Amino acid sequence: MDSCKIHENASKCSVNTMECFMVLSTQTQKISIATLCGLFGTLCISENSLVLYLIFSSPRTRRKPSYLFISSLALADILASIIFVCSFVNFHVFNETNFSKEMFLLQLGGVNTSFSASLSSLLLTALDRYIAISRPSKYKLLMTRKRAWIALGVLWVTCATIASLPLLGWNCCTLDLTCSELFPFVDDNYLSSWICFIMVLLGCIIYAYAHVLWRAHQHVAYMEKHQVQAGKQNTRMRMDVMLAKTLVMVLTVLVLCWSPVLVLMIYSIFARLSNHLRKVFAFCSTLCLLNSMVNPIIYALRSKELYSSLRMVLSRFRRQLKASEESQEAESTHKSSVIET
Repeated sequence: MDSCKIHENASKCSVNTMECFMVLSTQTQKISIATLCGLFGTLCISENSLVLYLIFSSPRTRRKPSYLFISSLALADILASIIFVCSFVNFHVFNETNFSKEMFLLQLGGVNTSFSASLSSLLLTALDRYIAISRPSKYKLLMTRKRAWIALGVLWVTCATIASLPLLGWNCCTLDLTCSELFPFVDDNYLSSWICFIMVLLGCIIYAYAHVLWRAHQHVAYMEKHQVQAGKQNTRMRMDVMLAKTLVMVLTVLVLCWSPVLVLMIYSIFARLSNHLRKVFAFCSTLCLLNSMVNPIIYALRSKELYSSLRMVLSRFRRQLKASEESQEAESTHKSSVIET
């Protein structure tokens, strides 16, 4: 594997050069990657599917713009899990190269689209909460259901367009430019542009949530200063503390999961990567999948409405299970009495 000279071989754009990007050299590494992808992917699909069911099974939640954004986040995370796990395991674990350059770029475009849409949905959720806390009296006028659907449409079209640029011609094969050391056929200039796009999304999310945290702190300080009624004050302070804890979790998980991947991508543009660093990048890529797995827990299941819906679903399931057991027991008793007769 060390004999592979990425820049020299990749510039030829042969499908055979993809073997140089298969950096997992031992069976232990392949089993570890397959286990992580299988575990994170299964949990991610299950959790986000549950979130979509809870949102769209309730007329109250599916009409609210904030839950439309959470639905978009859940859908993007499901697609990211399916496409990423299938393509990543197929490439790095089974070392499959029996596909064309166009097919590889199509798979990469699907992964980029879903992960970009996931982050963009987080941004819309952040902006929704930013408007809710900065202009509470005008929130319903500013954030209508129609505007929410338009924002989601623009989001998905933009992400799909940016992700499909390598397939449409912006790759190092068509333009005869420097290929990336991390992704076959991908131009370094495109990778730089995509990193900038993701960094802008992350920056806007952090800014919006930092503003929400600041406003929450202002609320607590205002109530303490003016000594609002004790009951109302305690309730409000509990809400602000819960909001602060949720947003701190959001930012912590987001930064921890995306920072290693982005740092290694940026480093690959300016310096030559060793095989060890490329193996590290392969394992760090699963952190993005981990972020998609944690998203529904932070954004959805901490919501009182969705948590209440989940309890109702579980309660209904237990009643059905109990009724089924009772019917089976009654049927068994009836058969026994018939046999005795």
